[in-house]
Amino acid sequence: MIEGPKGQAMQLDGRLSRMMHLLIHMDRANGPITSGEAAEMLHTNPVVIRRTMAGLRDVGFVRSIKGHAGGWTLLKPLESISMLDVYKAVGQPRIFAIGLVDPAPDCLVEQAVNASMTSALEKAEALLIAQLGEVTLAAIAKDFDRRFSASCANSL
Repeated sequence: MIEGPKGQAMQLDGRLSRMMHLLIHMDRANGPITSGEAAEMLHTNPVVIRRTMAGLRDVGFVRSIKGHAGGWTLLKPLESISMLDVYKAVGQPRIFAIGLVDPAPDCLVEQAVNASMTSALEKAEALLIAQLGEVTLAAIAKDFDRRFSASCANSL
């Protein structure tokens, strides 16, 4: 959580990181992962998992199988899925919590502030989107493998 106006807590949108986390687990799983298992892993509700996974299903990253041995399975290799792909599949959540107070102000000072803020936010968003497009889930999984190996070596 981040602090909003007047010290109020603002909820962060974790769909992107949650779904990347889940997709990497799905790649390592020996079979389908149920919405309940995914929800437990991500500390959320199975309904939230099903709703969010629907976007990933719609773009062909995953499929769901109903029934006793059912669940979610990965259809594409992690090498072919970028962070940007997942960002788009989960509905392109708002990137920044900051924004303009009045998008069409009469005050010339606020107009100047808005122009400067809009420009800065557009540049920052373009940079972030470009970076998301450069990183595959396979690269993230490789980083996990490295961390896991180092952790195991340190515990001996």
